[in-house]
Amino acid sequence: MSIPAIELMTTLRSGHSTSPRLTWYGPEAERVELSGRVLDNWVAKTSNLLQDEVDAEPGMRVRLDLPAHWKSLIWALAAWQLGMETVLDGGGGDFLVTDRPGAREGTYDAVIAVALPALAMRWPGELPAGVIDYASEVRSHGDVFMAHSEPAASTCAVTGRDGNQHLHEALLDGFAASHDEGVRLLVPAAEGLEAALSNALGAWRSGGSVVLAHPDVQLTDKLLAAERIRGA
Repeated sequence: MSIPAIELMTTLRSGHSTSPRLTWYGPEAERVELSGRVLDNWVAKTSNLLQDEVDAEPGMRVRLDLPAHWKSLIWALAAWQLGMETVLDGGGGDFLVTDRPGAREGTYDAVIAVALPALAMRWPGELPAGVIDYASEVRSHGDVFMAHSEPAASTCAVTGRDGNQHLHEALLDGFAASHDEGVRLLVPAAEGLEAALSNALGAWRSGGSVVLAHPDVQLTDKLLAAERIRGA
């Protein structure tokens, strides 16, 4: 039986696959729009990077030391698709995914540096020895993900900031927020990664889509109208 994250990715790439599912507004007029198919493509490539490059397996833990950002959502979905646990409370893990590789503490099997600018093709500057450059490596991985090992629904999917844990089998029924069918949901990045993940999962589960906005972005009436967001 598939875990909910795998079923969700199947839905995103097959149902309304060309419609926007994740839109990011970032600093310096950044706007990134991912359809269901493109979102699934990014997630598949990232899952393949985890599985093929660092030998990630179901049940392993990946610490996401990232702000709320479209690439952070990609990483969480990729880890869940593999049956891994995402660690959001600052605890340790088998792998560290971070936008601050020079400030890391602790020991990990692998450290992956994520450059946040949308057009970044590589990390800007020198990386510490042994750190994997996500931007330069991810594009070489396959567009379709095939798991080497079947994940277990009864294992942990999320350790939240408060230390609470959510199993894979409860990812959409327990961790995901409840939203109206077909919602076009505004998610302020200032609320943090955990809230962004919970809200995004809830929107996607209901057949909706997400607009994730960096704290520096001014949410004007024009922007909200252009994105068809109501009641923000």
